[in-house]
Amino acid sequence: MALTPQDTSRIAQLARLELSPTEAPEMLAQLNDFFKVVEQMRAVDTSGVEPLYTPLSAVQLVSLRLRDDAVTETDQREANQRSAPVVEDGLFLVPKVIE
Repeated sequence: MALTPQDTSRIAQLARLELSPTEAPEMLAQLNDFFKVVEQMRAVDTSGVEPLYTPLSAVQLVSLRLRDDAVTETDQREANQRSAPVVEDGLFLVPKVIE
């Protein structure tokens, strides 16, 4: 998948980047190089390969240290919202800032 100069201009516009005429060809080359690497990775057959949750598990057995998902603190919502100017149904009410 090769990008065109128009694609680079559109990407720069979406990213709010201002590319000079000398930077645009360099950016195009870098983006095309990136997509070449992506295509190489897509070409690799990974069927039957389990995903790793950590790169370390590729070289040694790693056991996950998971804790129980249990509530350890009491509900402090009312105490935390006491200093708020306006609260409704447990939610902070703030003034509208965007029209």
